[in-house]
Amino acid sequence: MKIYTRTGDKGTTSLVYGQRVPKNDERVEAYGTIDEANSMIGLASSYLKNENHEELKSLLDKFHRIQTLLFHVGAELSTPPQKEVKWKIEGKHIKELEEYIDELDAKVPPLKQFILPGGHPAGAALHVARTIVRRAERCSVSIEAINPDALAYLNRLSDFLFVAARYVNHSLQVEESKLHDDNE
Repeated sequence: MKIYTRTGDKGTTSLVYGQRVPKNDERVEAYGTIDEANSMIGLASSYLKNENHEELKSLLDKFHRIQTLLFHVGAELSTPPQKEVKWKIEGKHIKELEEYIDELDAKVPPLKQFILPGGHPAGAALHVARTIVRRAERCSVSIEAINPDALAYLNRLSDFLFVAARYVNHSLQVEESKLHDDNE
């Protein structure tokens, strides 16, 4: 099978079930943004695979699970309304993310002020992934017949990625940058 099909050369692409839409269709924009977030989580994971820190191995497993579920969100977004969705995000997936958030948040110092995105390359990549997920959520809000659980999943995922970035930086002893006080 060749990787190129030439079917998109005129600015259209196929949704699930074959419906052709322009590449700037809101569904394509939304699932393309999900793909960006998924890739950025993959980048963060690649930075962590070389770290010799036992607790981070569990985090890598969580990232793998989340990347898989992001494919499910993408499948939902690329399925036209009134068509059967093969993989659906459900409340149990949101609950799972909430458990991940609570687990990691208990391991980092409480926030006393705003922090700037950055730190270890993996932490910085997770902050970027967080902002991409927020954009995906904004893109998805107006899509007809969107699964409310998929929207809630994206909302919770951005929270998880924020806490995960903090956890990575804390675990690897990289200090978080705090905002400068304008009065200093």
